[in-house]
Amino acid sequence: MANGIHHVTAIAGPANRNLDFYTRVLGQRFVKKTVNFDDPGTYHFYFGDAAGRPGTIMTFFPWEQAAPGRLGVGETQETVYRVPKASLGFWMHRFVEQGVEHEDLEQRFGETVLPFRDPDGMRLSLVGLEGIEQEEAWTVDGIPAEHALRGFQGVTLLLERIDATAAVLTNVFGFEKLGTQGTVTRYKAPGIDIGGIVDLREAGQFLPARPGAGSVHHVAFRAANDAEQAAMAEKLRKEHGLPSTEQKDRDYFRSVYFRSPGGVLFEIATDEPGFAVDEPADQLGTALKLPKGLEPYRARIEQVLPELA
Repeated sequence: MANGIHHVTAIAGPANRNLDFYTRVLGQRFVKKTVNFDDPGTYHFYFGDAAGRPGTIMTFFPWEQAAPGRLGVGETQETVYRVPKASLGFWMHRFVEQGVEHEDLEQRFGETVLPFRDPDGMRLSLVGLEGIEQEEAWTVDGIPAEHALRGFQGVTLLLERIDATAAVLTNVFGFEKLGTQGTVTRYKAPGIDIGGIVDLREAGQFLPARPGAGSVHHVAFRAANDAEQAAMAEKLRKEHGLPSTEQKDRDYFRSVYFRSPGGVLFEIATDEPGFAVDEPADQLGTALKLPKGLEPYRARIEQVLPELA
C-alpha cells in the first residue's frame, strides 16, 4: 500500500491576488470557495484539476494583512507541479509576460525543473515530464491543454535531519527511497504518478521556519477511507511514538493531523467524499460553501469576507 499527497495547504496575502494567480496565471480550476472552519472570517480556497482529484489540490488561507513567512527548517520548502516536458518553454515565456518571479531551468534527479514564486513569495516549480501530454487537463484562456498543469509531482521538505521523517514516509505511507542528489534524498510512492514524490533536504543547523504569507501550513497524505486512516494513525502512535489529533470532518475529506519528527505539520486526509458532495461537478467553486454549523451565520460571515473580483 502506497499513499501519495492529497493536498498542500498554504498561507497567502490578499485573497483576490491569490485567486487571480492560481486560476488565471497558472490555469488551475477554482474547485471550492469556503472558509477556514476554525477562523470563519477567512476564506479557504481550493485549486486543482477539473475534478479536484487528490494530488492536484493546492489550498490557501488568504489573510489580507498577513506578514511574510520566513523559510527555515521544519517547513515545506517547495511544491512541484507536473507539466509536459515540451511545455517548459511556453511557461518561461508566460512567466516573463506575466511578471512572475522565476529562475533558470535546472536539473534534479535527471529531470528539468523551472523554479518560480507566487505573489507571496511561496516557492514553487514546474517539472517537465515525458509522456504525460494525454493526461486530463483543465484549461483557461491563454493556456492550451497541451501546456496545462497536471497536478503535483510532490514537495520538498527542509529538515535539520531526515532520518525520522524518512521512517514515517516509508513505514506509514509506503514510500520508497529512490536516491540522493547532494543534500536531497528522494522518496517515491510506488504506482503513484500524481503527488507521488517527497524530497527531503537535510539542512543541519539552520534558522527555524516562521509561518506567514508564502509559507506552507501543512502537507496532507491520502487515505482511501476512514479505516485506512485509522490504521495509519495507530501505526504512527505505536511504532513512531507520534500522537495524532481526533478525526476532523472537513466536509470534502476527513482529517487527522500530526507533527512529523522534522517539525512539518502532516495531515492524513480521506479520498472520500470529494468536492462534488455539496455542488454539482460542473459548478465547482462557484458558490460560497459553508459547513452546516456555520450556515446560520452566513450573512455575518459574508459581510466580513473580502469581496472577490
